[in-house]
Amino acid sequence: MKAVVKTAPGEGNVSLQDIAEPMPPAGHVLIAVQAAGICGTDIHIYHDEFRSWPPVVLGHEVSGRIVALGEGVTTVSEGDRVTTETYFSTCGVCRFCRDGRVNLCLQRRSIGSAVNGGFTSLLVVPARNVHPLPDTVSFRAGALVEPLACVVHGVLDAPKVSPNDLAVVAGPGAIGLLTLQVLRAAGVRVIVIGTAGDAHRLELAQTLGAEATFKVDQDDFRGAIEEQTNGLGADLVYECSGAGPAARDLLTLVRRGGQYAQIGLFGKPVAWDLDQVCYKELSVSGSNASVPSAWRRALDLLSRGDVQVEPLISHVYPLADWREAFETVERRIALKTLLSPIEA
Repeated sequence: MKAVVKTAPGEGNVSLQDIAEPMPPAGHVLIAVQAAGICGTDIHIYHDEFRSWPPVVLGHEVSGRIVALGEGVTTVSEGDRVTTETYFSTCGVCRFCRDGRVNLCLQRRSIGSAVNGGFTSLLVVPARNVHPLPDTVSFRAGALVEPLACVVHGVLDAPKVSPNDLAVVAGPGAIGLLTLQVLRAAGVRVIVIGTAGDAHRLELAQTLGAEATFKVDQDDFRGAIEEQTNGLGADLVYECSGAGPAARDLLTLVRRGGQYAQIGLFGKPVAWDLDQVCYKELSVSGSNASVPSAWRRALDLLSRGDVQVEPLISHVYPLADWREAFETVERRIALKTLLSPIEA
């Protein structure tokens, strides 16, 4: 079967290869992949900016149908429509695992970076990782449960969110638009900021519930936020773009005693005025992937219709066109790009 493989360390070294069809060992399931999302992490792996263990099949945002069960699996059945958590294995005994923070386990091995992921036709994962897809959630939407779970973790687990808070979200990409919706579901008023190049994304942000949107290179966004907050600043700010200038802007937009949350990845060191953390007595949080409880909450938000992911899907490519698909992500042509690994 065909697979998009990181073949060796270094810049690039990704190609479409033939690999053997796997079979699920005891405690695992085999998923026929129906849709797989391209994440910024996949691009970072391509550029050798994020650690991987090649040769390895890329892709960790996955939905599909179970087609085989390993020995001893009784919690799911063949034919089930599912999505899957990404951690193929963790140690289970370190302080992080025992505290339920498996995302921080030093021995964590994830699909798409340490073990084979979903940019192929068949994927093996532990049975404990799969979640049934609600009937109302399509396979394409199911592939976005993983980024939604990451957002739920980053938006709600560390920051203290209260109804009627005012939040500013920087970066109207897929993660930013998911952040907007999760905050709106929690009763938070949300302003989304981007650049003139984000015009269509900012329009979508308004459709999805943003109170206001601004182009930072054209609009008086600072004045507007000061006016809305009587000069105090936003209660919470979320950096979702992975852009240094956005991080600097948010430090000026958050109020004293407010909260700064870093969700986007920069891929390199950036300049940041940490004195503002002291002067303003800010609470600063970061998030790393997701935790199991965030998956349950993400699926609940989807099943209730509080979060919409279908409007974020702008491009779908067959597996053979993975290079073009990656290019749409890198050039910011796409909002959210999926690969469809089903072979004709």
